[in-house]
Amino acid sequence: MNTAPARRLDPSAAAAPFDVERVRADFPILSRSVHGKPLVFLDSGASAQKPRQVIDAISQCYEAEYANIHRGVYELSAKATEAYEGARARVQRFVNARSASEIVFTKGTTEAINLVATSWGGAFLGEGDEVVLSVMEHHANIVPWQLLRERTGIVLKVVPTDERGAFPLDAYEALVGPRTRLVALTHVSNVLGTVVPIAEVVRIAHASGAKVLIDGAQGVVHQPVDVQALDADFYCFSGHKLYGPSGIGVLYGKEALLAAMPPYQGGGDMIERVTFERTTFAPPPARFEAGTPPIAGTVGLHAALDYVASFDPAAVAAHEHDLLAYATERLGALNSVRLYGTAPGKAAIVSFTMDGVHPHDIGTILDRAGVAVRVGHHCAQPLMDHFDIAGTVRASFGLYNTRGDVDRLIDGLEDVREIFG
Repeated sequence: MNTAPARRLDPSAAAAPFDVERVRADFPILSRSVHGKPLVFLDSGASAQKPRQVIDAISQCYEAEYANIHRGVYELSAKATEAYEGARARVQRFVNARSASEIVFTKGTTEAINLVATSWGGAFLGEGDEVVLSVMEHHANIVPWQLLRERTGIVLKVVPTDERGAFPLDAYEALVGPRTRLVALTHVSNVLGTVVPIAEVVRIAHASGAKVLIDGAQGVVHQPVDVQALDADFYCFSGHKLYGPSGIGVLYGKEALLAAMPPYQGGGDMIERVTFERTTFAPPPARFEAGTPPIAGTVGLHAALDYVASFDPAAVAAHEHDLLAYATERLGALNSVRLYGTAPGKAAIVSFTMDGVHPHDIGTILDRAGVAVRVGHHCAQPLMDHFDIAGTVRASFGLYNTRGDVDRLIDGLEDVREIFG
């Protein structure tokens, strides 16, 4: 096993200058206007914009290289199969999986978690077994376990958070006990930007004999991930948040775990032999990829991973840290604004409310100013309940954002304050 420590980015470390204007030129959509104003896109946490390199790769796939994969004996099918499996190998390198067979393509993080809950959870969890979640989880890492609870009688336990949105390791460790079978946690909160100390989470869980699933939808965006160093049992992420296309995601699972899991769906490509008496199934990952997969989506994901890998990770971290610090400072100077999520070491996500103004009204006024933000509960209603609010405004930063984008956000909030007094 690779026992190297998990890679952590130090924003203060020396890094090559990050040329954000050159990066912005790669994203065609950033040249457009909204309501007559240049677009400021601050919703990458929901879905990031796509660089020309990804768009071109998908276009090339459909224009010159498309065919269905596997079993085709003609050249186009062979080439498409090569590209599809090449994308799997690229993901393996991206997360440092031991084997490409540990990489399962899904529609996204949500389907990946549902796959584990239905297949592994259905086979190995029973009445009284405990699954540990946190109050910061996205609904995609809550609802599948509730559905499993209805079918099997498992028990859900929830790690709290404090007013800063920090993850309390002591409270987590107190919840992990002899009946804990699985810990399912986010890597980075999509609302607060809190970075969960996953290496310690895994160590504590494994010491009690529990498995660990990590929702990495935000995690892979803001830091390198090494699944072997983390020793995660399952790790999930989505292409569309990582500058790739929608409709494609990844489930990493340790080879022995995947091999022990029954199929999630039935159909073509996941079988070895079918008769009306019985069916035998292909080994992972094919066992979990029933039907025609998102072929062009994997091509786009491959291009997105190559694109992200073209940057110095330390330079990206420094750029995001600067944006976060600047936005936090400027938002904090507005008396009517309350920030949610101030834990140290957080990712480049800011959530806030304004006194006396509904988040939807803020989002609408900002839109008229050409600024795109996310408003509402962000698929994290239990976290909203924890803070006793209906929702927040969320600005989430990507490679292409600038301090000028933050200034436009603040100008828009000044307009909000003027309108609502």
